[in-house]
Amino acid sequence: MTRKIRLGAFLPGGGQHIASWRHPDQPVDGALSLEFHKQLAQTAERGLFDAYFLADNLAVGYGGAREGGNARVAGFEPVTLFSALAPFTTHLGFIATASTTYEEPYNTARKFASLDLISDGRAGWNVVTTTGDATAQNFNRDTQLPHADRYRRAAEHVEVVKKLWESFEDDAFIRDRESGVFFDPAKLHDAGHKGEHFKVKGPLNVSRSRQGHPVIVQAGQSDDGRGLAAATAEVIFTAHQHIETAQEFYRDIKNRARGLGRNPDHVLVMPGVSPLSVAPKPKRARSMIA
Repeated sequence: MTRKIRLGAFLPGGGQHIASWRHPDQPVDGALSLEFHKQLAQTAERGLFDAYFLADNLAVGYGGAREGGNARVAGFEPVTLFSALAPFTTHLGFIATASTTYEEPYNTARKFASLDLISDGRAGWNVVTTTGDATAQNFNRDTQLPHADRYRRAAEHVEVVKKLWESFEDDAFIRDRESGVFFDPAKLHDAGHKGEHFKVKGPLNVSRSRQGHPVIVQAGQSDDGRGLAAATAEVIFTAHQHIETAQEFYRDIKNRARGLGRNPDHVLVMPGVSPLSVAPKPKRARSMIA
């Protein structure tokens, strides 16, 4: 059986290290430079990476005025950025982060369906519940929702988004100039959702892309996070320092997916890797003394 390695690039324009903007080869405005992100995306594509992944913050990540000069302070909204980058690439996937706690399902479904069409089926949604009181205070709250509440809301949020992505059947749009028939109303469906957190009628006013709908991505490590990932995700990011914990995570996710009636082979686990270039040590001069 032939196996393939799937590569996803986590490339924030401001760099991973809080002081990366100070490196002489790094633009000081990389986090808010479209040209620099374009170079990153095209480099990843030339390197045969499958996807470009971006995390996201909904609050300013304060640091000192000297250290905090990267994307933790200011950066692009990922879906907006990827919509701009899509025309400059041909096969690179774009995985953008969006919060189930601070977005409504209709907004989430609409913007990712749009990115999927703009990129010709290369969009992915990294599902996050978002933590931190600083973010909550930007969204009409004083403190964040409890952990369990965030994950219940997240599960329902994903359910509603998927319903909205199914609003139009694949062949709903006829667009016949001669007959004047633009689409078949019988192939347009309401979401009709009424749940604990959301009441959404639908349908979504964006059609399906060639691939059907964006890829669902998740990176939860807690018990609730693993449960959400096993139930909803097609790709799961994870990072471990020890092979034993990595193997345990992999087995647990696959077993949970199987227990939920999913094919575990359809749930891709992608471990995080940080490649480092280390300069070789200088050779010690040989002694001329016998």
